[in-house]
Amino acid sequence: MNEFSILITLATVHFIALMSPGPDFALVVQNATRYGRQTGVYIALGLSFGILLHAILSLTGVSYLVHQQPTLFALVQIAGGSYLLYLGFGALKGTWQTLSSKNVVSEQQSSPDLLLSNKRQAFSRGFATNILNPKALVFFISLMSTLVPASMSLTGKGIALVILWSLSLAWFSFLAWALSTERLQAKLKSLAVYIDGLCGLIFTIIGVSILWQSVMSLS
Repeated sequence: MNEFSILITLATVHFIALMSPGPDFALVVQNATRYGRQTGVYIALGLSFGILLHAILSLTGVSYLVHQQPTLFALVQIAGGSYLLYLGFGALKGTWQTLSSKNVVSEQQSSPDLLLSNKRQAFSRGFATNILNPKALVFFISLMSTLVPASMSLTGKGIALVILWSLSLAWFSFLAWALSTERLQAKLKSLAVYIDGLCGLIFTIIGVSILWQSVMSLS
């Protein structure tokens, strides 16, 4: 298989994986529907850089070394699972407070200062959600070891990294854009609290699953 075929296969497999529901997908859906396009795009940017770092660590063998050390990998799982639980409990708590409140206060428009702060927060949350996900670490180890041979040229590996990053940014940005159009926002406004709850449930379930796996691996 020549390098062009390898890159096409890599792009196809990665794009299919991107469309699969998971923490990254849920994070974009949750925040783009509630806070709008700009926040969703900055989360997409953070997620794409997390994916880029995972790809670099996999290509250089760092991720493989982490995966081969049971204790170290369990610590990564604990950190990732705990972070997802933090996101999940936060979303579920907010959902419960909103639904149990007798007077639901409508969302206020963000001021420029808050918007600037949200850009940094959105990027950081996207990056942390992806880079702390141990399932992403395992996925990229499998992806790179299977599709990217050690004999591949540096140029080919560089193009592979650009493809993984650009596809991730394009997909999550498109998702953020699609969910924040004016017409869809009007429809989703009344459902925002339920979307928060559903995404919180997804984060919680995945977080508990990861923590359980880490406990079992150490026992």
